[in-house]
Amino acid sequence: MYNRILLAVDGSDHSLRATKQAVKLASGSKESQVTVVFVADYDNAKHEVLHSGSSVELDLQRRKKLQPVEENLAAGDIRYKVEILHGTPGPAIVKYANEEGFDVLVIGSRGLNGLQEMVLGSVSHKVVKRANCPVLIVK
Repeated sequence: MYNRILLAVDGSDHSLRATKQAVKLASGSKESQVTVVFVADYDNAKHEVLHSGSSVELDLQRRKKLQPVEENLAAGDIRYKVEILHGTPGPAIVKYANEEGFDVLVIGSRGLNGLQEMVLGSVSHKVVKRANCPVLIVK
């Protein structure tokens, strides 16, 4: 079964659905641990820093986005830890996943239509192309 599960989240509804799937995967083994990664996106960092009073407040805002994810993991009695990464989400998630050697990576889909995905790309698409472990994309 999967013992080392990486769950990439951004606070969206897609992340919550991905969390529920990670809970299902992790509940298959008592040795399973979920590592939750949240990427503080460079593109949004300037805006976040300008609109927060301090680094402590900024950290609290990011943790607030993670609260529903943590509640779902705790309700499922799943061992987990949280890592906040900095950078561009796709490459940051892939780099972390490949360096740490996870058994599976779980990520939500943003549901872009085909044209938008072809032109813009998506985090989940970039991750699935470059991660060295199986990737579960949750719709």
